[in-house]
Parts: sequence; C-alpha cells; structure tokens
Amino acid sequence: MNDFHCRHFLLILVLLCADAGAAEEFPVLIGNFSRGDLSGWEVKKFHGETRYRLVELDGRKVLQAISRQGASGLVKKQRIDLRVTPFLNWQWRIENRLGPLPEQQKTGDDYAARVYVIVSGGWAFWRTRAINYVWSGGSEKGAVWENAFAGRNAVMIVLRSAQDPVAAWRREKRNVREDLQKRYGKDFHFIDAVALMTDTDNAGGQATAYYGDIYFSSN
Repeated sequence: MNDFHCRHFLLILVLLCADAGAAEEFPVLIGNFSRGDLSGWEVKKFHGETRYRLVELDGRKVLQAISRQGASGLVKKQRIDLRVTPFLNWQWRIENRLGPLPEQQKTGDDYAARVYVIVSGGWAFWRTRAINYVWSGGSEKGAVWENAFAGRNAVMIVLRSAQDPVAAWRREKRNVREDLQKRYGKDFHFIDAVALMTDTDNAGGQATAYYGDIYFSSN
C-alpha cells in the first residue's frame, strides 16, 4: 500500500471511529411524532380498534389515541442496544380516567395509556418478555404485577395513577435495562420493539390519550 492509500485508509478509520463514538451521545429516536412521522409503526389489533392519528396540540404535533370499548396498539420494531442507550424517554397525557378497575384480572386489564418495551423470543415465543409502563386508573404508583393475560411474560409497572391530573403532560424516563433485570433476574442487552396502547375493551369504557416523541438515551 503506497503512502497516499495508507493515509486515505487511516482517515476512513478515524472518521468511522469518530462517527461511532458520536452516535452514542445522540438519542435513538423511536417515535418522531412532532415531525409528523409515523413510519415504521404497525397496527396490532386485539379486540376492536383504537384510533391513532397525528394531531396538533399545545402548538406541536403529537399522537392521539381514542379508544371506545376497543383495543389495538401501535408497534415499532427496532432493536435497541441497552448497553449504550438504556433510558426510555417520553411524554404522555390522558383526557379522562377509566376509574378503579380490577387491573390484575382479565376483566379490568384496561389502561388509558401504556408504553411497553419488548424482548422478542423469536420462534420460542414463550421466551418473549415485556415491561408495560401504565397510566393506571385504580392502582398506586410503583405497583407491579404480572399481566392477567400474558402472565410472567409481561410485567406491569404503574408510573401514573388516579392522583395525577388529566389534560396535563407528564414526562417519563426509565432505565429499561435495570427494570428488565430487576423483574426477570437477567441482564438483557437488547430490546426488539416498543409499543403504545390505549385500550378499553375488557371493561367496556372509553379513553382519549396523547403521546409525545419517544426516544432512548445514554443518560
């Protein structure tokens, strides 16, 4: 390799290393709703359908979810390296409470808003794991339990409750890597998807919620 090609090769290596290092300092965007972008989000229907659409609220674009006795979610399949960006950040608000439902039972497994992260088990679907961060209508903040339908595969964590006001934005930040390790006793290095859902099918209610941009960060 002559001197020119050698220097050119070294320059490429330096640029690649610089790019790789810089990438760790920027957030990994999952939901770019403020830019009117829903690309990559897929609808997952369970019973009936929740209506999701981008709207203007408080001077910016956000995702609106309206559920009337239905349950469907939006899923974004994107592999996230939790060793680099373990913190999940988002904003959400609800316009009405669902009331004190028996959320640990199938008849009350409804939430005005929920955001969850998924570790795929692939073909071994029984190995799939999920953390559900929920805005509860009847449970206290910090309450944790196994989902009534999925059992140990999906753990519910209450971040907001009936004590939080409606029609007001709330900002969240969770260390997903720590939450997964604490709930499942294993250090997960990656998640494979993020999902949103406003659902009211089991108890037959209705709810309106809004979701702001969603991203992962290093701190």
